[in-house]
Amino acid sequence: MLSDVIAAIATPPGRSALAVIRVSGRGAHAIAATVLRPFAVEPLREARLTEAVGADGEPLDRPLYVVYRGPASYTGEDVVEISTHGGLLVPAEVLAALGAAGARPAAPGEFTRRALQNGKLDLLQAEGVADMIDATAPAQRRAALSQMDRGLSARIERLREQVLEVEALVSYDIDFPEEDSGPVAPERIAAATTTLEHALEGIRGTARDGERLREGALAVIAGRPNAGKSSLFNALLGSERAIVTEIPGTTRDAIEAPAVCDGFPFRLVDTAGLRESEDRIERLGIEVSRKYLSAADLIVFCAESGRDLSADEEKAIGEFPAPVVLVRTKADVRGGGEGVAVSVHTGQGLAALRAELARAAFSSLAVRGDVAPVVTRARHRAALERALVEVRGFTAARRSGLEAAVAATHLRAAITALEAIIGVVAPDDVLGRVFATFCVGK
Repeated sequence: MLSDVIAAIATPPGRSALAVIRVSGRGAHAIAATVLRPFAVEPLREARLTEAVGADGEPLDRPLYVVYRGPASYTGEDVVEISTHGGLLVPAEVLAALGAAGARPAAPGEFTRRALQNGKLDLLQAEGVADMIDATAPAQRRAALSQMDRGLSARIERLREQVLEVEALVSYDIDFPEEDSGPVAPERIAAATTTLEHALEGIRGTARDGERLREGALAVIAGRPNAGKSSLFNALLGSERAIVTEIPGTTRDAIEAPAVCDGFPFRLVDTAGLRESEDRIERLGIEVSRKYLSAADLIVFCAESGRDLSADEEKAIGEFPAPVVLVRTKADVRGGGEGVAVSVHTGQGLAALRAELARAAFSSLAVRGDVAPVVTRARHRAALERALVEVRGFTAARRSGLEAAVAATHLRAAITALEAIIGVVAPDDVLGRVFATFCVGK
């Protein structure tokens, strides 16, 4: 386990009032004392004014610093956090002085990785930290905060305990093989296994909404030319991203942009109008539209208010592979109709549409109005699926009459899969992939 001194700027570069430099590791206090004058370890967790000097003794800045002593720190190591003036020059010069004193540059996510290695966080909490930093919608923030507070970790640990309880029951069969049915009734083991299987299925069932919550739901706006797609796209974004004219076929390519609807994250896509066209460029745009439609989590189908859907439109809606929200555009001039009536000019119906999009894309999460612990990454889902396969394998082995010791190997494999989610057992390549997504300084 590495414990050498690392240092990094923990705030984004650029013009700002402050910049924070984090130093961690065995010897962090001694290295900080080389650059900060005066410097004292005590009192801990108290901000003090000092002077930062370069390797040649030249004054660089008058920053504040706070000292932490491990294990009572974010990383579990000795830590110093230095608040310098912002900008590009001063933080870089202070960081260079720390490097000259013996600190090495931190790798992406290395502070949080050390927190994991030192038992300050589990792997799910560490991923929650990254998700909090990347959050662009309130629902993402709530989910990340829940994960940082061990909401998902506690749920996975309960599943692990359930597997251990089944394993304990089976151990009697192993210890007392001479008994016909063992001291534990087979029905009790079967009932416990069924409960465990349902619990695993339940948490795995949150993966669809959870992964979509983390990535943003892909909502593709579709419809025939001049149906108001680009105007709706701009209105939902709150900015003029797509060109809007009265000329049919203006949109020739797909335009994607992030948006927040009712607190939930979306990737909105404006597409070319669906129709037969002799224009080669427009046909290419329509082909791109169809590719987006095939991958969509949700399709926002636009049709003008005050008219019936055409046969082609009804056929298209019936053939779309994803759920469809029907939007009746231009409601201020043409009346309503089946679907959500909106007007981008008056704002009519936009709030209702955002709520409907959130409900359609995130189902149970939007209905609850808050985010319970959910599976947010493919890594979690894959591990849960492995655990479920093993539990089902245990059930099949019991029914086929295999020895209890052989059947129990499936339970041990299920435990290993669940422990991998929390990080109890996590290969270096898994940790490398997780922390490679972190920013330097975190």
